[in-house]
Amino acid sequence: MNKSFLIIIVFFLGFNGLAQKKKDLINEIAQLKATKTELQDKLAAIEKSKEVNLKDSIQEFSYAFGVSIGGNLKTIGFDSISYNTFSVAVKDAIKGEEKITQAEAQNIIQTTIQKVQEAEAKEKSAAGIKFLEENGKRPEVVTTESGLQYEVLSKGEGPIPVASDQVKVHYSGMLIDGTVFDSSIERGEPTVFGVTQVIKGWQEALQLMPVGSKWKVFIPQEIAYGPNGRSPLIAPYSALIFEMELLGIEK
Repeated sequence: MNKSFLIIIVFFLGFNGLAQKKKDLINEIAQLKATKTELQDKLAAIEKSKEVNLKDSIQEFSYAFGVSIGGNLKTIGFDSISYNTFSVAVKDAIKGEEKITQAEAQNIIQTTIQKVQEAEAKEKSAAGIKFLEENGKRPEVVTTESGLQYEVLSKGEGPIPVASDQVKVHYSGMLIDGTVFDSSIERGEPTVFGVTQVIKGWQEALQLMPVGSKWKVFIPQEIAYGPNGRSPLIAPYSALIFEMELLGIEK
């Protein structure tokens, strides 16, 4: 066979092969673009599904229910859950297709909450202990046998209350990070109460303070609210700080 003819055949076959590869590549690119568009549409649909329309009664109820549950979770120490699993569980329960019984669910919930709260309690307790250890090293701070610490900001010359007395006090209560959780000063009105009607740390401090004194008091969790805490503002095992001014003994 003529060599020139063979070369032409080989060149023709090679050209056809390249053309086919180019055509296949163009098809693949077109498919990838189509897939990309499809994925973008799906992502847009997902994002749109996250939009909340509170004018829709079902969405309004659903959102309100979520706010209630989320608020409760936050109160007991959770900052996140598996939201997708939660959604699946709600759907399963409504359909009657739940994978665990109500009793099993309650047991899991109670056990998990207990573990979370115990971990938080250890953290709060350790933070309070460390804070009070460092605070007690300051020369102006007096530490009593109970662990109560106080710093005299101004000394009064009046009588010292006893357990049976009613007292008038101005105060601000803070967590050890400085967060104010209660303040008669902010309310603009002193508080009157019996000496024994308050936490043990306050009872002890009041029976050491002359009327007219202003103290900064640092209270370990054992003589504050201990394992119970006090509403969402004061977690269990929290050490507390109070600036308190003893205005008078009420008769």
